[in-house]
Amino acid sequence: MRKNGTACGQVLFSGLVLFALAVFPGYAKANREQAPDPGPSADVVVWTYDSFNSEWGPGPEAAKRFLAETGITIKWVSHGDAGELVSRLLLEGSNAGADVILGLDQNLAERALASGLLEAYKPKGADALFQDLVFDKTYRLIPLDYSYFAIVYDAQRIPQPPQSLEDLTAEAYRKQLILMDPRTSSPGLGFLAWTMDVYGGDWKAYWRRLGPSILTIADGWSAGYGLFTAGEAPMVLSYTTSPGVHLEYEGTERYQAALFAEGHPIQIEVAGLLAGGKNKENARKFLDFMVSPSFQDIIPLTNWMYPVIGIPLPESFRINPKSDKTRYPGIPTDRDLTEWAELMAQIQGR
Repeated sequence: MRKNGTACGQVLFSGLVLFALAVFPGYAKANREQAPDPGPSADVVVWTYDSFNSEWGPGPEAAKRFLAETGITIKWVSHGDAGELVSRLLLEGSNAGADVILGLDQNLAERALASGLLEAYKPKGADALFQDLVFDKTYRLIPLDYSYFAIVYDAQRIPQPPQSLEDLTAEAYRKQLILMDPRTSSPGLGFLAWTMDVYGGDWKAYWRRLGPSILTIADGWSAGYGLFTAGEAPMVLSYTTSPGVHLEYEGTERYQAALFAEGHPIQIEVAGLLAGGKNKENARKFLDFMVSPSFQDIIPLTNWMYPVIGIPLPESFRINPKSDKTRYPGIPTDRDLTEWAELMAQIQGR
């Protein structure tokens, strides 16, 4: 907390310090030896992606509740999309200055786990988590929410939505689709993994067929979905839970998620304790809070994902479709990402 003082008071204090140093040479040394260790601050520094800490995201309300329950202030630090978040962590390493990283998913988990920057911690209340979401049994990464990737469309502009990945390549959808870059966006990475899972070794041929349907490839979900809601294109890569946003806040069922015959990939978002964090006790308390009902009931109407424990869902979630087939694609490699980028350069250069 900042303390305010008058200029006169500051001058007087400075003068007393100088007098003490001149008259009592041992003052400074004794003061250093006797001063108590301030220890960790009453803060916890959490790195996340932009939309999580936006004014409409979970961050502000979560910080308010956490402060009320613990007296600890959350200092959110936003780093673009989840792909940018993990890249920044790997770049800065133990000098990141964060206590918790929040918002990676299972497609980015391998990079984070392999870095050695995360420390195992099983939060209090973790036994209440849906156990099929706990893909890291060491609890270096802990589930915070989940949903399923899907193509969301404007039903007023697309009366006959696609029913499969292959349908997206139809001439009727030329320049109608907004996607995200898999190198910087977790939904973008999830979509690439989805196509590789369905088409196997023929995934590049699929992307060549898909190319004419793509209007643009955004760096992150926020930018891409913003273009969609601005009317730039009638289809966008998002989540099966996205239509509920429009029903809840706009009272419209105009925006729908297309269910595909081949099923939909799950996205499990996670958080982890950083081994190099300066406020570990506070960070552990935050992770305890994250898996509690107090945090989890914020998620549906702010992050528009499903909670990872059993709590009631808002009425607006009735519009969000559920596929009868959940896919668990493999994780694209760095080589896959390079080949995708080269392929897109060819497609967009036509």
